[in-house]
Amino acid sequence: MTDGASTPGWLLAGAEDAPPLLCSGKRRRGGAIEKTVGGLARLIREALVSEEIAARRGLLQRLDARVKLIGMLGLLIATGLVRHIPVLLGLYALTLVLAAASRIGLGWFAKRVWFFIPLFSGVIVAPAMFSFITPGEVVLPLGHWFGHEVGLTRQGLTSAALIVCRVASSISLVLLLTLTTSWSRLLASLRTLFVPRLLVLVLGMAYRYLFVLLDSVTEMVTARRARTVAAKRSRRGERAIASFSGGALFGKAHALSEEVHQAMLARGFSGELRMSEWPRIRAIDVISVLTCLALAILVVGGDRALGL
Repeated sequence: MTDGASTPGWLLAGAEDAPPLLCSGKRRRGGAIEKTVGGLARLIREALVSEEIAARRGLLQRLDARVKLIGMLGLLIATGLVRHIPVLLGLYALTLVLAAASRIGLGWFAKRVWFFIPLFSGVIVAPAMFSFITPGEVVLPLGHWFGHEVGLTRQGLTSAALIVCRVASSISLVLLLTLTTSWSRLLASLRTLFVPRLLVLVLGMAYRYLFVLLDSVTEMVTARRARTVAAKRSRRGERAIASFSGGALFGKAHALSEEVHQAMLARGFSGELRMSEWPRIRAIDVISVLTCLALAILVVGGDRALGL
């Protein structure tokens, strides 16, 4: 063990003794390489978070993957058939309750739902709110355009809100299924819906080797950055590097696929996907799937009753 006399002074100096940082006043913008590395890190981090949530001891994590798949499919079909916003809001509230019971943070869960597809869906359906697309009762006039009164109609707002709520509820159900089920179990449960074995095999291999390709991309980007000595970079040069790296990655992926196929053939692969035996269906699994199907029927029936 070394004593204090042999330790460099700069290592023993505290934060208050450190020299002040010099700032040039200009913030350096990340280029394509930095953005690529950041995107890959976020993707791997999200995958690890999903696997960690699936390993928790929550309500949905305790259920069989086949039961969750059938139940969520029934609720998704019911969501697509609903035509009233209050019923969709009730379904969305149910997904929040299930998320809390499955030990998923509600803030994190809602952020993943509303900051992605529903917002894009809202942008897509936004033109339908205007009177020149959906005629009806104008509730918010926007003046006259080319001699015609333009505004937001009640019918257009209702249609847009219906689509956004339907997409939000559907995405919430899909997220509950994918977050509370490991990827291998989820793919294996697709066989209960008579999904072709080849498709299940391709999806499983693609997910498994996606991280291998991401690791290859990270190594290529790190090697490129380690060999870059120029202080100034051009956007055109970064785009050229990205295109060259994409071509090299494609070649690596093709070579890897050939090696994996040869390894599978050497181990006796004949085109059939072999899976481990499923555990027995428990009473709680049967009750859960029957509850989901009954809830789906109740939702559709209640929605039809509101339309009368």
